[in-house]
Amino acid sequence: MDTMIRTFFRHLLESIKSLKRNGWMTVASVSAVTITLTLVGVFMAVIMNATKLAQDIEGNVDVSVFVDIGTKDEEMKKLEKELNDLDHVKKVEFSSKEQELKKIQNEMGDSWKLFEGDNNPLYDVYVVSATDPSYTKQVAEEAADLKNVSRSDYGGASSDRIFQIAGAVRTWGLVAAALLLFVAMFLISNTIRITILSRQREIQIMRLVGAKNGYIRWPFFLEGGWIGLIGAILPILIITFGYAWFFQLINPSLLRSHYSLIRPQNIVWKINLLMVGIGVIIGSLGSIISMRRFLKF
Repeated sequence: MDTMIRTFFRHLLESIKSLKRNGWMTVASVSAVTITLTLVGVFMAVIMNATKLAQDIEGNVDVSVFVDIGTKDEEMKKLEKELNDLDHVKKVEFSSKEQELKKIQNEMGDSWKLFEGDNNPLYDVYVVSATDPSYTKQVAEEAADLKNVSRSDYGGASSDRIFQIAGAVRTWGLVAAALLLFVAMFLISNTIRITILSRQREIQIMRLVGAKNGYIRWPFFLEGGWIGLIGAILPILIITFGYAWFFQLINPSLLRSHYSLIRPQNIVWKINLLMVGIGVIIGSLGSIISMRRFLKF
């Protein structure tokens, strides 16, 4: 056991010395990994937030149920209960015609003040939220058939289009993420491969003096991991501080429309962990794969 530990640390030390000894190649490899992982981090943040915003847009599509003018309080309470009893209804909120007029005045200006009091032409409205956006249309159709309902509206074709776009964003977001990870792995593994191939003379000399395959392989395996790890440092700093700055800059504007980016504490560590994992794992495996042409397994 002690021998294995000493051997491991000897290989670890040798891998660090090798990075220093091959300075320019190490710098080139680390730079390539850094650029690749930075692109991975930025695009993953964009893809994850695009998916989040698509879900927010879907979630903000509610059903507006307009109550017949002159409906009595007892009938209003009965209607609210019936709306809550509909399948796939998450919540029901009441908005009086006075509240609806106030919203319009805030958006359109004081010209709507002449409709205050008895001149108010608007309806009392129940705002119904579905448990899932896919049930919004069904809830609207069922609500329209209830007694004392003038009409129900969920946006019709425009809302259907929103659901289609949101679904497409989620689907293509997953495809783009998978493609991005594949490209990153390809670039990093080829960068490590070039590094190993440039040292084939060193590997051949080690084989000539009788070094075993495992003894030759381990320092290169660790060296690939070091290159991936060091290459991830700058991307981690860029994502950590850059995303926090971008969130503070953009999110207040989105909140006014009831949307939001993913909070930094909920996304940054995931992206950073992904970048470190890609760098270290692909760097290490890339070195092993590249050495197959020089070593007999």
